[in-house]
Parts: sequence; C-alpha cells; structure tokens
Amino acid sequence: MKPIAILGSVLIVLGIGRPLISHVSCTETTPIVKTGPLEINSQENHTVWIPTAANIVAVLAGLGLVFADKKTA
Repeated sequence: MKPIAILGSVLIVLGIGRPLISHVSCTETTPIVKTGPLEINSQENHTVWIPTAANIVAVLAGLGLVFADKKTA
C-alpha cells in the first residue's frame, strides 16, 4: 500500500469511530504556591467536542484518497 492509501484508511477509521469518541478531555495542573515541601496546585479540566461534520469530512476525504491511489496505480 502506498502512503496515500494508508492515510486514507486512517481517515476512514477515525471518521467512523465518531460514535465511540465524541469528545476529548484533559486536565491541566498549574502550580500556584511552592514553599519548601508544601505545594498548592490548581487543576483545570478542558474538553474538546468533535463535531459530526468533521467526521463526515474525514470519511469522504479518506475515500477520496483511497480511490485516487487506486486510479494512479
């Protein structure tokens, strides 16, 4: 398989995986006070929602790359 077909396949798999992963969350820890062995931290949660349109575009782009690779072969 050529790299373009592999990239297309990855885009298709990621686009179809939308029902399984609708958002990505992470926690950021920021130190506020550091005094010797004493440390006070602040934690902030971040969430990034993945829109449905992005997944549809990923599947269509992946299909386009796979078919473009087959056409050039």
